[in-house]
Amino acid sequence: MFSRFINFKTILAIIAIFIVTGSIFYSQYIAKKIAVDERRKIEQWAEAVKTSSDPTASVNNLASKILIENSIEIPIVLVTEKDELLDYRNLDTLKIKQDKNYIKNKIEVFKNLHQPIEWKNPLDSTQINRVYYGESKLLNEVRYYPIVQLVIVILFIAVLLMLLQINYKSTQNQVWAGLAKETAHQLGTPVSSLEGWLEMLKEVKGNEKIVPEMEKDINRLQLISDRFGKIGSTPHLEEKNIVAQVQMMMDYIKKRAGQNVNFSLVSSNENIAAHISPPLFDWVIENLLKNALDAMVGKGKISINIFEDANKIFIEIADTGKGINKANIDKVFKPGFTTKKRGWGLGLTLTRRIVEQYHKGIIYVKQSEVGKGTTFRIEIKK
Repeated sequence: MFSRFINFKTILAIIAIFIVTGSIFYSQYIAKKIAVDERRKIEQWAEAVKTSSDPTASVNNLASKILIENSIEIPIVLVTEKDELLDYRNLDTLKIKQDKNYIKNKIEVFKNLHQPIEWKNPLDSTQINRVYYGESKLLNEVRYYPIVQLVIVILFIAVLLMLLQINYKSTQNQVWAGLAKETAHQLGTPVSSLEGWLEMLKEVKGNEKIVPEMEKDINRLQLISDRFGKIGSTPHLEEKNIVAQVQMMMDYIKKRAGQNVNFSLVSSNENIAAHISPPLFDWVIENLLKNALDAMVGKGKISINIFEDANKIFIEIADTGKGINKANIDKVFKPGFTTKKRGWGLGLTLTRRIVEQYHKGIIYVKQSEVGKGTTFRIEIKK
């Protein structure tokens, strides 16, 4: 059971988590060491300032060296206990001139970062001086390095997953196309044979009632073969009247639906033209109408509404069936998903493929309520 969850993506995610986690811990360890070292430098600098400001003490070369070197990168503000400015290091001089509150704001920032270093003024024992200090560029770089690395890792994984998804879809499309074309090929031979037998039956007297019905079934098989043959190749689009095309398929399904199902078609215009592949577009409408019939279990109402705006044509097919649970609405177009006892769950998957890939449109569940029905909407360009 555990092995089902172990795949390439899982291993990739685990490796990425270990890399980022390890980097975060290590960078925090380094940052703490740098922070301790910087505080030591500031303490040495403060001691050197104290020594240099004491007229009774002799300033040696070490104190002078500390004053010069220990504050090269660390921003420092030296103030009295009343926050009166005495000195500063490594701050933006231009901003100090332009903004009167610049030093004050920096002191507030430094207060949140570190405890100030204090010492008594050698000239006045009642006066306490404080050194507020920030963080060097090196320390900030070490702190933010894991974040940068995390972003890079996330982008790397996202790009890799996107490429894997594209590859998966490409493979899936090839399988779909291959399966469809093989189905069309397998149907071709027996359909051709049936046509030959049909011609022979036409010459035999007494088959006048049988032959027309057989001819309808053979034509139906030819249509199915033609539909499957067009999957995987670019279909030829023709300008057709959408209203008439949908009406024809509704009449076809209506004859097979029974008397307990009412059909209605409303259109904003009798002639709405669009470029479609008639066999494939008929397949879309047929699948949606058959799904509606299955959802109503032989009793209810199917309403078709066709309308247009300046750029698009809208086809809405609504039924009064059992509806779709909200948790399943996003799954209805996925291969293999079905709530029926029989079926492969490929009808709506093929429907979406035909609408989106071959007609550059979209299809979605506009609304659905359990126990009241479902409305599918198709949108295609004019």
